[in-house]
Amino acid sequence: MSETIVAIASPPGMGAVSVIRLSGMRAFEIAVSVMRGGILPKPRRVGLRSIEDETGRVIDEGLLVTFKGPGSYTGENVVEFTGHGGIMVTRRVLERFVEAGAAPAGPGEFTQRAFMNGRMDLTQAEAVMDLISAQTSMALRSANEQLDGRLGRTCEAIRAKLLGTTAHMEAFIDFPEEDIDPQVGEVLCKTLLELSTSIAGLLATADQGRILREGVRTVIFGKPNVGKSSLLNRLLGYQRAIVSSREGTTRDTIEEVVNLRGIPLRLIDTAGVRDSSDEIEREGIAMTHGQVARADLVLVIRDLSECLVESAKVNIPDGARKLDILNKSDLEDTSWAEVKGLRISCESGDGFDDLESAIAELLSLDEAHWGDHSVAVNARHQACLTRAQSSLTRAIASLRGGDDPEITALDLREALTAVGEIAGIVDTEEILGEIFSNFCIGK
Repeated sequence: MSETIVAIASPPGMGAVSVIRLSGMRAFEIAVSVMRGGILPKPRRVGLRSIEDETGRVIDEGLLVTFKGPGSYTGENVVEFTGHGGIMVTRRVLERFVEAGAAPAGPGEFTQRAFMNGRMDLTQAEAVMDLISAQTSMALRSANEQLDGRLGRTCEAIRAKLLGTTAHMEAFIDFPEEDIDPQVGEVLCKTLLELSTSIAGLLATADQGRILREGVRTVIFGKPNVGKSSLLNRLLGYQRAIVSSREGTTRDTIEEVVNLRGIPLRLIDTAGVRDSSDEIEREGIAMTHGQVARADLVLVIRDLSECLVESAKVNIPDGARKLDILNKSDLEDTSWAEVKGLRISCESGDGFDDLESAIAELLSLDEAHWGDHSVAVNARHQACLTRAQSSLTRAIASLRGGDDPEITALDLREALTAVGEIAGIVDTEEILGEIFSNFCIGK
């Protein structure tokens, strides 16, 4: 991390302003070398400054602010220049900083440096990307609480208890002539069971974490012309899919995200299911069945305006939930009188408040159900916690079975390592590469 890095920290494309960020030992020196007048504003004070090319010609004028390490985002000296948001001018200012000695930053390198310099733990570093990607209020709240260190503190409390228990067990290994007193062994077992319960509580949030980050995979399923695309458009609030009375209009899947009471619903409009001789339509129908197999929720929609017939069969996968929706309630045929289902009209919007309530209740995913449990583990945390849980289970069985203390201690060390990986306390070179490769450049 000896190099001073630079990157555009604002979104790509044209805008009102752009932000270019430098971080490293030479950040102040490089900024002075390309700046007219060569005087930096005081740390955390904004100054109007011009960036010049090698001939002294002004490239751009904007606001420059400095942050002296270690009291900066990365823990290093940081310079941020806010200039005009044109594509050409922004790129030229970036090139000027590179010409002066800065190296282009890789994805997530600023946040990686913040982690390496002790400004945040690994869970907080991951929360930065969650915060940027948040699409709903619940996802935003979860990311903020993780960024505040809530998950890291919880894992550190588990690790501290586990460390004490491991030290206790290894004391018996150092003094083999001392047998583990049955009463002491039971106390150790009780502690390990409490830790196992705490880990189980975190693991229980994994599904919530996936939903917050990826959304509820919600497949709209039905025969042609029952209103699948109309339902998608109505939930989105604008026309995203083509609506036509001609059967087979939708042949490929259409995917969009909608915010339902703070929870992201990843809506997937699919091809209508029917027997078809059209090769392309058959391929679309095959994709529909594939989407249903991976769904968290299937919205099965039927047409009330037609005479009641047996609806298309669908096999709902284990874990997925189904909601029966009856569309065109304003045109209901009398044959549907005894059929239960949520009646709506995509044309008029009738019943959509009830539909939102039914989805929220079915999934138990609104803010009232989630309460304070808004910090949810991601897939990496889940893998670490699962390993820790397995190690603790073996350690408890070993302790109760009177096995050699070294066997128990080995399991405890494995659990300790697994929990430590969550916050990045142990060697995490491979983990870092995986995490920060998913970041945007400039963050």
